Amino acid sequence: MIESNVTAAVLDKLNTNYMDSLFQEKVTKTQEESGSFSALLDSAVKMINGTNTLANQADAAQIDFALGNVKNTHDVSTKQTKALTALQYTVAVKNKVIEAYKEILNMQI
Repeated sequence: MIESNVTAAVLDKLNTNYMDSLFQEKVTKTQEESGSFSALLDSAVKMINGTNTLANQADAAQIDFALGNVKNTHDVSTKQTKALTALQYTVAVKNKVIEAYKEILNMQI
């Protein structure tokens, strides 16, 4: 029980650090640009492409492991965790964008 709590805490910390490093560059570039909607949209597309790339890498690692080309399960697990974390982050951002859009729709003019 204690080990699972410690493991969960370590994974949460790793996921937070990874996501911060993965998307910090994109956020910084967006903030430095004019702040236009197109810049924000470009940043979102890049984030989706990055998530897709990580998912493809995880799938490839899983296939290589199944075929016996890779014997190190740690690398497979790491790639799967990165892909999952990126997907969860992307979904969270999507949900916030939809929430903001709905709030704008409900505004009285």
